[in-house]
Amino acid sequence: MRLHRLLLVFLAFAVSLRAQQPPQNNSSVLDANGTAHVTRVIPVPTTISPEAQDTLRRPAGAENQTLAERRTSTDAWQTHAGEVSLKAYPVKIESLTIAGVPVRNILPLDETPRHPDHVLINVHGGGFNADSGSFTESIPIANLTHTRVVAVLYRLAPEHPFPAAVDDTIAVYRDLLKTYKPSHIALYGTSAGAILTAEVAVRLTQLNLPLPGALGIFSGMGDLSQTTDSQAMYALRGLTGSLPVAGTQPRNTDYTGTTDPKDPVLSPLHADLHGMPPTLFITSTRDQLLSGTTILHRAFLRSGDNAQLIVFEALPHAFWNDISLPETKEAYTYMADFFSQQLNH
Repeated sequence: MRLHRLLLVFLAFAVSLRAQQPPQNNSSVLDANGTAHVTRVIPVPTTISPEAQDTLRRPAGAENQTLAERRTSTDAWQTHAGEVSLKAYPVKIESLTIAGVPVRNILPLDETPRHPDHVLINVHGGGFNADSGSFTESIPIANLTHTRVVAVLYRLAPEHPFPAAVDDTIAVYRDLLKTYKPSHIALYGTSAGAILTAEVAVRLTQLNLPLPGALGIFSGMGDLSQTTDSQAMYALRGLTGSLPVAGTQPRNTDYTGTTDPKDPVLSPLHADLHGMPPTLFITSTRDQLLSGTTILHRAFLRSGDNAQLIVFEALPHAFWNDISLPETKEAYTYMADFFSQQLNH
């Protein structure tokens, strides 16, 4: 009897151990609704830099944080990442208020400004509820373009849902129009900032204000009314980290509030996009917003706009916030060259 119990315990342990082992084979089963239940064994590719390969081997960071915890950790990371960026891309940083909106004023160190009549406006990422880019998205670009960058510290959700961030950005833009020609202004952002960039452009057309000379939509989307293919496949860190099954979670309305998710400003895919400025789209193949970025890029093309798309290999969402990657340096160069070319026409 005792031997029998020991055998049962051993079998239970073996089953448990087997369950903990990662799958070793690929599989795909379609259910009656066409939903794919997929297992894929995906090695770290050799098509990216050794540094990028190392990042793909890291597990996801802290999850299930409260908003307060997320903001605290994001602020600490962004401050440190900004210091690292500053060493590689020296600039001068000031804190200002423009049209009542706090901003970071990022200035190149040229003794004689190379482009004193140009300005770039950055709207940072961070899910609309934190600041995960006002340093890392602006410091390298100011350095590489030798151009002033104004990073808008727009009001955050859920305390300030849509259209607060749009209104703040437009207030700064209106004020800068007093000094700069619209053709000498570029607007760009990553993630939430990429979404906001498109939203602001649509709102400017509604207000009959002149559009900027260029846009940068770096890992964004243009439709907050539906979930895309890449959002169903990838977490923020790509193939690592928890990811709820698409369609099983209630829609997050912290940013959208009570606005119709198909509102043409909130979701520019539903707007008339004819006449948008030249726009650079950047994403990567393990980006949660890969689909959203490419769908919006195609919408620009269908509207006859000058729209370029760059897709990096294997890297996760907004990878260019990691300054240690060679691919980040490459991405910054594409961004800076695009803005310099468009504003110097």
